[in-house]
Amino acid sequence: MKSTGIVRKVDNLGRLVIPKEIRKTFGIDSQQGMEIFVEGQNIIIRQHLHKCVLCGSSDGLLPFNGKYVCRSCKGLIEQSALKAV
Repeated sequence: MKSTGIVRKVDNLGRLVIPKEIRKTFGIDSQQGMEIFVEGQNIIIRQHLHKCVLCGSSDGLLPFNGKYVCRSCKGLIEQSALKAV
């Protein structure tokens, strides 16, 4: 792990501000979802990546009713629907 030398305090609501320089370096926009993980004594924060609700892939995603489906699963759903008719 690389130290940045930046120290921030948690406010009384439990919030921690990610410095602008770090947000810019990693391309983090305001309102972007972030995931929080715990690994031993470390708290890991990373950008949330959307995944297909069916197979977990993050490639070729298409939004559908607030969820995401990859193109492969979309094709399988379409084939299944055609067979059911």
